[in-house]
Amino acid sequence: MTIRPMKFTPEVLLGAPRRSPALPNAAGTLAVYTQTSYSFESHSKTNEIRVLEIATGRSALITNDPGASSPRWLDNTDQLVWLKEKANGNTSFIVGDAREADKTYTAGTVPGPVSDLKMTVIEPGKIGFAVTGKANADGSLFNPHDAKKPLSTGRVFTSLFVRHWDSYIEPQKNAIWYGVLQRTPLAPASRQAGKYSLSGLTNLIAVSGLAGVESPIPPFGGTGDFDLSPTAIVFVARDPEVSPATHTACACYYCPMFSWTGLSTAQQQEDVKIHRVSKLDGAMSSPVLSSDGGSLAVLVMQEDGYESDKNRIMYVPNPWNGELVEIFESPDGRGLWDLSPSAISFASDDQSLLIQVEETGRGVLYQLSLENFRRAIPKDLKKLTLSGYVNDVTPAAANSSKLFISSSSLVDNSTWTIIDPANPREVQLVSSNSRHGAAFGLSPHQVDETWFKGANDHPVHAWVVKPSNFKPGEKYPLAYLIHGGPQGAWNDQWSTRWNPAVFAEQGYVVITPNPTGSTGYGQDFTDAIKGSWGGLPYIDIQKGFEHIEKNLNYVDTSRAVALGASYGGFMVNWMQGHSLGRKFKALVTHDGIFNLTNALASEEQYFPLHDLEGPFWKKPENWDRWDPARFTQNWETPHLIIHNELDYRLPISDGLGAFNVLQMRGVESAFLTFPDENHWVLKPENSLVWHQTVLNWINKYVGLPPISKGNNFLADQQTEVDPGVAGLSLQ
Repeated sequence: MTIRPMKFTPEVLLGAPRRSPALPNAAGTLAVYTQTSYSFESHSKTNEIRVLEIATGRSALITNDPGASSPRWLDNTDQLVWLKEKANGNTSFIVGDAREADKTYTAGTVPGPVSDLKMTVIEPGKIGFAVTGKANADGSLFNPHDAKKPLSTGRVFTSLFVRHWDSYIEPQKNAIWYGVLQRTPLAPASRQAGKYSLSGLTNLIAVSGLAGVESPIPPFGGTGDFDLSPTAIVFVARDPEVSPATHTACACYYCPMFSWTGLSTAQQQEDVKIHRVSKLDGAMSSPVLSSDGGSLAVLVMQEDGYESDKNRIMYVPNPWNGELVEIFESPDGRGLWDLSPSAISFASDDQSLLIQVEETGRGVLYQLSLENFRRAIPKDLKKLTLSGYVNDVTPAAANSSKLFISSSSLVDNSTWTIIDPANPREVQLVSSNSRHGAAFGLSPHQVDETWFKGANDHPVHAWVVKPSNFKPGEKYPLAYLIHGGPQGAWNDQWSTRWNPAVFAEQGYVVITPNPTGSTGYGQDFTDAIKGSWGGLPYIDIQKGFEHIEKNLNYVDTSRAVALGASYGGFMVNWMQGHSLGRKFKALVTHDGIFNLTNALASEEQYFPLHDLEGPFWKKPENWDRWDPARFTQNWETPHLIIHNELDYRLPISDGLGAFNVLQMRGVESAFLTFPDENHWVLKPENSLVWHQTVLNWINKYVGLPPISKGNNFLADQQTEVDPGVAGLSLQ
């Protein structure tokens, strides 16, 4: 099927199919995944579970039930199980065959909403599973459909949090629940013979006697906060003894699953192993178990109260004796490896760890043998990927050394590949959702990178994204994008919220600097932003602009705009009050800080406490020094302010304050808000308005035409559709 040319617009970005990481079956022949898409013609969302035939790339629909999620393979068969949320809030476990999608049955139903299904084979025909869901104060599963509506909306709080991310704190807490899917014997013959049935749910945290413990960790915790094996479940949680608003300290809990092996659950309370690391007091993440549950690994930060401290890899050879070994430990406590892993897992043979980490603007996969784990050094790491951003890695088949990798890039929203760690340069492409960007009218040739000297002459990296119709010798206006965090980075990675290619296709050269404070360039570079919010990063960004002026002759810096969100919004507000702000024709701030004192109304107070080196009443000079509101007498560049009402991280008063100043000063300005969005704009129709408003604002000031409307991803696509996108049936 071939279709006519198209342009990569916000409608294309937001309407294109979004695929989850794919999970291969035991034979390595099929891979299951979820896919969502949105139609701006019907104003409706499609949710699908699909199966890909790895050898041919053909994709088949399993279900398009809007409540279906978390598909997993059952045992060593082509059978699947997934969760289905029902209208009454209950959740059913649905079993179906990957090659006969119409043959499904319900294995059981639990009385509330659950998600994040993970499974492990205890023995043939007996599958242990874990899910997550809210728990009532008595430990039972919470179902909001059963909750009685109070007569008053009043709430009284006596401790932090009051609200977190985009909601007020409720008495119900996250919990991990476990159970068993048991297959009925084939004989004697009956309607249920050979089918799986659900045992019910048990609250792991409650049965383990862990008072005050909540996991997954709010607000973004999920499957990455726990793992399971035939003999144990491991999970991480915030330390219940300290306030989560001012501390990041965590503990790792190893829970032997005696109920899966026939022993009493009472013994489980006695044998839960709590792993804390006395010299590492910070956050924990990515707990993983070996295939038999006999060892575990977890990422741990050193400093309590610092969410962007370096993750250290802790290996526990035997959870029962409590020994924890820090991989790459050094005598000075800094660690031999300067990078901060984001996720880890065991290889299928349990003899090595697979490590995902940000490195110079990419999401890289490494492998580390555990043969010499006590004396491991960074040189022992084997680099398995070179480009793009790895989102997930799993064995390509049961007991296989080959790896199935899900990744993305600046021009491709989903790529699946298979590599053999023995020869990682030979990459087998399984599927590219956009045919390496071609389905979006994009190409890897649009992407470049540049380095320049920042403050104190340290090297600073930036991505450069050009229009698809770029012509050498012509000059293009500059879109200078400032990332949030501030401990974050622009990476070779797809995004549906801040996608550089959307700006490039308007006719900009998009440049995304990673200044001081950015991640992936060594921990010292990340840490250097502490106490210097408007200092070193601002100088880096300023020097980056000078580098563009002097060295990139295809960029017209006399027609430049700057945009940023969160800390990036702070920096745009800071630039507005300083000399760099006069270099731009227009500015855009999304949910940015205007008045630093207002950060006292935020929820995670450990964030400003760390970065500003203390509380306001002890370090008022730091809070005052980097306050953008102090420089409003200089504000004069046209400025679009965006701020959402459900943003409790940076309250809407910051956006209103900035807009009020601009209006009172007579500066051309506009204010966009979404009452139903948080720190991000996630709803497709809202996001489309966001993109149209932002692009029309900046285009007006650099002489580009207003953004066009009405493009349709499915109708206006240019190239032959990838089978994984088209959704062909398996043959």
